[in-house]
Amino acid sequence: MDTTPKNLSHLFAQLGLAADEQSLETFIAGITLPGDDCMSVAPFWNKAQGAFIKEAMIQDSNWSE
Repeated sequence: MDTTPKNLSHLFAQLGLAADEQSLETFIAGITLPGDDCMSVAPFWNKAQGAFIKEAMIQDSNWSE
């Protein structure tokens, strides 16, 4: 059973991004998601990050919440 906490810092670590509180706040403050675009195609992800998010959403994994 996977007991990894499902929060932003762990998601960012999984995506290979800085996961400290300041980095999270800076990232969130500087992004926008235009219109009704799906999170996985957001312009601020690289291809691998977008694929990870898309796969998580298709599988309805805990990360997709």
